[in-house]
Amino acid sequence: MLEVNIKPVWLFRTESGQDFDLQLLNLLREIHATGKLTHASTRVGLSYRHAWNMIARWSDFFGNPLVRMEKGRGAKLTLLGEKLLWAEERIQARLAPQFKNLCSELELEINRALNESKQVLRIRASHGYAIAKLVEHMSRCIDIQLDLQYLGSREALQSLERRECDLAGFHIPESLLGKEAIERFYPEFHRRPMTTIHFVTRRQGLILAKNNPLKLNGFQDITQKNARYINRQHGSGTRMLFELLLEHHGIQKETINGYQQEEFTHDAVAAFVASGMADAGLGIEAAARHFNLDFIPLAREHYMLACRPEAVDTPYIRDLLILLKTPSFREAINNIPGYAAPLAGVLAKPGELFGEQPTQP
Repeated sequence: MLEVNIKPVWLFRTESGQDFDLQLLNLLREIHATGKLTHASTRVGLSYRHAWNMIARWSDFFGNPLVRMEKGRGAKLTLLGEKLLWAEERIQARLAPQFKNLCSELELEINRALNESKQVLRIRASHGYAIAKLVEHMSRCIDIQLDLQYLGSREALQSLERRECDLAGFHIPESLLGKEAIERFYPEFHRRPMTTIHFVTRRQGLILAKNNPLKLNGFQDITQKNARYINRQHGSGTRMLFELLLEHHGIQKETINGYQQEEFTHDAVAAFVASGMADAGLGIEAAARHFNLDFIPLAREHYMLACRPEAVDTPYIRDLLILLKTPSFREAINNIPGYAAPLAGVLAKPGELFGEQPTQP
């Protein structure tokens, strides 16, 4: 089986034809993490002298220093160095789902041409930390080829309804908000019988600039202080939660500065806030922690997996349910900030999607 990986390439070019070296970004990232050029160069596999020369060369290229060396204090990125690193993070956050979708399509077609295809499990789910852990564990433990496409919750369930996938991921907030979300945003459950599987829980809340300089504590503060907001795309579970929270707080969406501006992943929202281009966005705690931002929890969600009822007894779904219940998978999820997996792999009772609280098996 061949695996396809696609990565973006940066090209800054001068009139003389000199190109930007992507390896510099790896070095800048490690300097930011360690505060030491010696440690950073070792981590990226460069000699100290080579690393120093690379920084000097590209500082000349931009006409501004990228790193400041302070005696006794190590190395620190300049504003330009931080902006380059942030830009790379934003590119990854924005493009990662599209690249993953394309890779999945290419892998299937290439392996079919090589006559090396295995049984395919088609998953449609939103891009995120938990689904990445699931893919990682499945690739090690289940002999099956994954066709993973990143879609918003509503699109994923529509895909399942059209029989274009085997599993669809979707999110519902706890308690009465979850009942309202199902009734308003997920009509698929009223048209077709579906079996739902507990996957993980996660905390959603406001992602804010470090130290919360505007002292924002909720959506009322965002409107009153005219804070700049970055939204999620229509059809995503987070966008649905946002709409519900606005209504429950009696806030008109037109009063949100930035309501029409959208990003497609939690990391992209966090990167947008980290850049200073927005003051707040709704997202998961893990994304806020990844970008060293503040986070105010507002709701807890159940991330569920849906399949057709007849699929539950198929070998690949049975293997998946066993995997979700393993200590190693649950531990991996519990180590992600704001995530937990107390019921992973347990079939949900029908009432649990309409306001009833799930119970431990």
